[in-house]
Amino acid sequence: MLTIKSLHAYYGNIHALKGVSLHVRSGEIVTLIGANGAGKTTLVHSICGLMKPAKGSVLFEESDLTRLTPEAIVRRGISLVPEGRQIFATLSVEANLEMGAFIHRKDRQGLRRDMEALLERFPVLRQRRRQLAGTLSGGEQQMLAICRALMARPRFLLLDEPSMGLAPLIVREIFDIILELRREGRTILLIEQNARAALQIADRGYVLETGKIVLQGEGRDLLAHREVQRAYLGKGGKPIWDA
Repeated sequence: MLTIKSLHAYYGNIHALKGVSLHVRSGEIVTLIGANGAGKTTLVHSICGLMKPAKGSVLFEESDLTRLTPEAIVRRGISLVPEGRQIFATLSVEANLEMGAFIHRKDRQGLRRDMEALLERFPVLRQRRRQLAGTLSGGEQQMLAICRALMARPRFLLLDEPSMGLAPLIVREIFDIILELRREGRTILLIEQNARAALQIADRGYVLETGKIVLQGEGRDLLAHREVQRAYLGKGGKPIWDA
């Protein structure tokens, strides 16, 4: 569904991505792990059209995305849940959801139907639908960010650090949501620093270090890999997730 080939990207003179190649098949959860500064968010921005790579290609269902605008990429069926959630704090929960449906704004009836379905699914957001989004808890804001992305009716979801800053019990709840989205048929690229949780639910994974893919494999194999354990999982390591 998504194929990235030999992708290079720069911030000024900094070579942020150095020939990254990866793929995501339809219906998979694929996770990308790596330390801060490895290039994870640069890769996300390259997929979404928020920055233009210097070389290489991003193919979605065999169509090249690298010269498309972010809006055109959303129209193709890709939605981003950004790092740090980036909700519109001074707008209500309902207004945030409407912003997610920008490309469907002329379909007012469909927009309302989609919103009601999401509020039914996330009753805590229904209770707070008129509340300013900035007053929600961290977990509620993450649910809102996911729902805002779903309002665009995507087939492919990019989740950039969805567990960031959340308590372990809330992380589990968010990962339950991710598994449910996959069961519904959505394809997911999950970018995470919480490597243990991410690899436990992933079909496959990639390890990104200083702009290069250095390891790849099935999620369970990477979870057991000595170097992954040393660099990303810490010692001992009781699973915090029971997939």
